[in-house]
Amino acid sequence: MDDSDTSAILAEDLESSDSSKVCCCFKVPQNKRPPPCACLFSVTVEPVMFLSMFSIALQMPLCTQYLWDRISEDVGYNGTKGGGCNASTVHDPLQKEVETLTAHWNLYINLGGFVVGLIMVTLLGSWSDRAGRRLVLIIPSLGLAVQATVYLIVMYLKLPVFWFLIGRICSGLSGDFNAILAGCFAYVADTSARGSRTFRVAILEACLGLAGMFASIIGGQWRRAQGYINPFWLVLATNLAAAFYAYLFVPETVTPDPEAKFLSTRHHRAIYRLYASDEPQGRRTKLWLYTLCFFLVVSVHFGCSDLYVLYELSAPLCWGPELIGYGSAAKHLAYLTSLTGLRFMQCFLEDSWVALVGLTSNIVGLIVFSVANTTALMFTGYGLCFLFMASTPVLRSKLSKLVDPSEQGALFASVACVEGLCSLVSSGVFNSLYPATLHFMKGFPFIFGAVILFIPAGIIGGLGCQEKNGINREENREGSGIS
Repeated sequence: MDDSDTSAILAEDLESSDSSKVCCCFKVPQNKRPPPCACLFSVTVEPVMFLSMFSIALQMPLCTQYLWDRISEDVGYNGTKGGGCNASTVHDPLQKEVETLTAHWNLYINLGGFVVGLIMVTLLGSWSDRAGRRLVLIIPSLGLAVQATVYLIVMYLKLPVFWFLIGRICSGLSGDFNAILAGCFAYVADTSARGSRTFRVAILEACLGLAGMFASIIGGQWRRAQGYINPFWLVLATNLAAAFYAYLFVPETVTPDPEAKFLSTRHHRAIYRLYASDEPQGRRTKLWLYTLCFFLVVSVHFGCSDLYVLYELSAPLCWGPELIGYGSAAKHLAYLTSLTGLRFMQCFLEDSWVALVGLTSNIVGLIVFSVANTTALMFTGYGLCFLFMASTPVLRSKLSKLVDPSEQGALFASVACVEGLCSLVSSGVFNSLYPATLHFMKGFPFIFGAVILFIPAGIIGGLGCQEKNGINREENREGSGIS
């Protein structure tokens, strides 16, 4: 070992030691000052993820219910308010009109926000590889706060629901929630070892579930007691809190380059090179296949999530805000049960097979949702989906392990871009499919989603067998060499 190697190891040890002294378990680059108050906490981006997801989970069901109420008021339908929603109203033409218009406005609002967000998140994510991760957490949080402000103005002034689309576009211009996802997952990739990355990613996704569960319970009860406006003040406050937390407490993991430009074609070229390069050999194929799996899985998640509230509001279920809140909480509880299940299954299963178990749980749950005509059956479907989120952390981790540390921001920007595309496609497909199939099977979109999930299951299983065979061949070659 020469002197340069020894110096490099010593420098690495010193840097690691200094980082642990400065900020407990934070990983702070050498010569980089930690943010104010960073030493007070041993967590990093988890609170940002929790607060942002809390605001999203609080506002999404409330937005759908608000659209339902405003459109019902416009067309003169009072089925749910007047207690007229029951099995006999399944074929009520006025209810069909409200369902169709609500689904279409959900589609327009999601389309507007995500089209703009797709462009911005690719810039922000790749830019964070040079400019730092913290800005990619702060800017989208402020954008979501602007969206909440617009929504509050709409509710106070009873403006047309078209203004919801304007608020959504404002959020999209800042990267939207997908930019926060990209920043948080890139941050975890910066600070975690390859062996523990899947579980660290799963912890972040569990933060999504925990926040969603609390928000769903609070939202349903609060909306029933006080209406829509007060919960949206909390949405605004949590987004501002996320931005302030990222500024005050999150240490930077990337040494900022003062010459890094935000508006540059370099960021898009970095993402292109990421998917075009085949070094090491076979990386490109795996990257595209795992990305396709991620696209299909998340599209089904988003598409079905858009429909749960609408499905529960209408006959024959006719749920009120309290039951809708409990249902949404049960759905988000699966993030925590998936984390526990993933950790347990990792003791004796490879990550690929853990993902397959998660997909199986999702498929079975969707089949039950498709025929649910009672409250008990609907909650049975939520219960069967208790491992449905075990597949996405595995896919994120596998993608992260395929690229270099300097490409993590570009990778998770592209993943966030795919996630935005998932919302775009799923909103278009599922929100159009739901009203189109009401006349012959109300739960058909859930069956459609279950069938789609067989595609990623086949791909992940095939790649898992290929990876296992490759490891076995390598071990056999090493054994032959020793002999």
